[in-house]
Amino acid sequence: MHLTIISHTEHYQSDKGKILGLASTVMEINAFLDIFDSISHLAMLHEGKPPKNTSSYKSGVQFVAIPKIGGRKFVEKLEHVYSATKTLSIINMHLRNADYFQFRAPTGIGVYVIPFLVYFKRKNKGWFKYAGNWTQKNPPVSYYFQKRLLEKQSKKVTINGFWHKQPEHCITFENPCLTDLELEQGKIARQNKSFSRDIEVCFVGRLESEKGFDLILDALSRISKLEYLNLKMMHVVGTGHLIDVYKENSQHLSMQITFHGLLPRSKVHELFVRSHALILPSKSEGFPKVISEAMNYGCIPIVSNVSSIGHYVKNGKNGLLIEPLSPFGLVEQLQRFFSITPNELCSMMENVDFLQKFSYSYYNKRV
Repeated sequence: MHLTIISHTEHYQSDKGKILGLASTVMEINAFLDIFDSISHLAMLHEGKPPKNTSSYKSGVQFVAIPKIGGRKFVEKLEHVYSATKTLSIINMHLRNADYFQFRAPTGIGVYVIPFLVYFKRKNKGWFKYAGNWTQKNPPVSYYFQKRLLEKQSKKVTINGFWHKQPEHCITFENPCLTDLELEQGKIARQNKSFSRDIEVCFVGRLESEKGFDLILDALSRISKLEYLNLKMMHVVGTGHLIDVYKENSQHLSMQITFHGLLPRSKVHELFVRSHALILPSKSEGFPKVISEAMNYGCIPIVSNVSSIGHYVKNGKNGLLIEPLSPFGLVEQLQRFFSITPNELCSMMENVDFLQKFSYSYYNKRV
């Protein structure tokens, strides 16, 4: 069987000509080779040096470039209009030889690709993966349009979380991010983890307001050094256009913050092994893979209660939910974290029976 995947995932070409894509997506697609004979991934090829958080496909996956679009400026957004015809032509050509398709939403090209697949490719078998916040309040207009259209059509849609009055064809699917080997490695990491001293915390994500990094710095500035006396270090993985501002604003804090930039997936997992908590006060998410990955290696999630996060992270049982999502809300949960005994934190850390649902093997069985 052949699967054609259509997405907005960024790809780059190495000096040796190898195509590299965002590691989390590449891992998921490579895992599909356990159930599909071959895969074509239609996505965007960007210029420049590949970031460290990219990796390569297995031999059964073919990358196909579609027109690169996007950007913050109005002129850049107009590129959607100019490139739509070419993008749809490439998609149409590759669907001819596909047994199934998967379209990954929400994304800019979704405003015309989803209608194309729904109304002009009704006979083609396939499904949509909606990785965003299914219940987002006041979403961007394009996201709202894509969600409404996916609700009204009949093909399967996999979504994060389980919701009241969820349409029958919209199926709850956990976002896969762990191999069976990593699940075993996670058990060992949790067995060897101690919360008695030298606490390290981490943040993994884009350095921007939407991911809540400014909220983290604000909250840390409101906590006295005495309150987090055992806090040895905070690791920050990721980058963004505000990184220099954040670095400067972090210098006055009475704790060590290390900005690692982008890291390979294996290095991020090494940080999870040594860290004790993941802080992620995002304003809007689907279900970030980083939460389940961090929990696998023994990090207590201190996270916002948005979208489906609260379906898996239970406040006080296996993590801490930031409510309200504000500097004061985060301060309260940080103070709570440092007041919990090491034995209680170990019990919270081990309350992760659901992690098997985030494995690639479980995901493939459901597909």
